[in-house]
Amino acid sequence: MSAPAIHIEHLVKTYTAGSGQIKRAIGVVPFDIPAGQIVGFLGPNGAGKTTTLHLVLGLTRPTSGSIQVLGHDATKAGNAVRHQIGYLPDVPGFPAWMTAPEFLRFAGSLFGIDKATLDSRVDSLLELAGLTGVNHKIGGFSRGMKQWLGATQALVNAPKLLMLDEPTSALDPLGRKDVLTMIEALRGKATVLFSTHLLDDVERICDSAVVLNQGHVLATGTITQLRSRYDGAQKMRLVTDGGTAHVSALLEDEAWVGDVTIGGDAVVFAADNADRVGKALLGFLASASLTLREYGPALFTLEDAFVLLTEEDR
Repeated sequence: MSAPAIHIEHLVKTYTAGSGQIKRAIGVVPFDIPAGQIVGFLGPNGAGKTTTLHLVLGLTRPTSGSIQVLGHDATKAGNAVRHQIGYLPDVPGFPAWMTAPEFLRFAGSLFGIDKATLDSRVDSLLELAGLTGVNHKIGGFSRGMKQWLGATQALVNAPKLLMLDEPTSALDPLGRKDVLTMIEALRGKATVLFSTHLLDDVERICDSAVVLNQGHVLATGTITQLRSRYDGAQKMRLVTDGGTAHVSALLEDEAWVGDVTIGGDAVVFAADNADRVGKALLGFLASASLTLREYGPALFTLEDAFVLLTEEDR
């Protein structure tokens, strides 16, 4: 088995608040990011995702614990290691006076890439981003264009480890699809750590995921493992001839019904015992004068697992 791209061991990061109180931003158990995989890094706002990325990049130092990146101590890694890492921050900044080709050539020059290789790579990256022939200044770019430029900048050094912080947040549906396809094409060629709050994106392209909340790791595993963690928590999908809002409101008053959500033309609700709920449902439909059209188990998604994990951690 190959060594992990990232190994984190009892990582702690504290800081001093304005009041002088010491607060813990990160305190995570050991976990690995496997080499060659696309790994989702999940958590609500303030969970510590960006802080962890900064610690891995060496942009800030841990209070205690250790981080190994590509086989090297992240706190001591020199340029030889950093030159193998690509990074897209959540809100990338750009020199407004440059064009996209100028910026990518500038970024590539920081890695010491020779001119012939860099020229060829810049042309390919501009085509990938749909920016070929776009020669006006970056200051006039839309947010989506800047997001694409940031993503290609993170690839200019052909990194072994690519770290992306919310890479699809500023994109329209087509742009988001294209970026996900680009990331997916890197599977096996590079390790991708993909921080996002868009769980559909993770479910679509990631091999595994790390779930973070309040500065600590709640769970790690493949997408299938995370979903199957709650196999006992059943969700049922109900379609009737009544309006979903009306049926949802009625179900919320029933003692045998857990959390209720609306999905398209269906009402989805949690059930701890499908057989018992099925019997109770017949009485519910009759008393509410509703006609049953569809009823059965609902697919348990990564989002469901994420919600349950974070609720358990409150």
